[in-house]
Amino acid sequence: MEEIEIGIRWRDVDNYGHVNNAVYLTYLEECRDRWVRGVLGDDLGFVIVRVAIDFRRELSLEDGAVAVACRGTGYGTSSIQTAETIRAKAGWIAAESESVIVAHDAGSRRSRPITDRERSALDAAIEADRVSVSSEGPGDRT
Repeated sequence: MEEIEIGIRWRDVDNYGHVNNAVYLTYLEECRDRWVRGVLGDDLGFVIVRVAIDFRRELSLEDGAVAVACRGTGYGTSSIQTAETIRAKAGWIAAESESVIVAHDAGSRRSRPITDRERSALDAAIEADRVSVSSEGPGDRT
């Protein structure tokens, strides 16, 4: 599991005084990219093909920063599924997300199969993330 802290910037906030919904995508992307690079290294090219977000509570500049977490949940022939959360520093969940990324061949500009080495790395990371999540107590995922 990758976890990072991101400071809420003035430019993240819209005219309504809360973090704009599109900025949530940027927060998620920063953490997802780090998770992928941590698991598979810098060599994997990938593209995002799906993001589903459930917005739970609004964030504002006064919240100061968010904690973003990303973990692997599965993979297919060329795709990798992740689950992500954005939490306020106070601990409550601002958003939950599920994403699908696809391994990408830059030369052909098409998807490519995940290699055996990448599958091994994904298996280890997904298992470690599963164990980490299952060891959390009921109050830890509010």
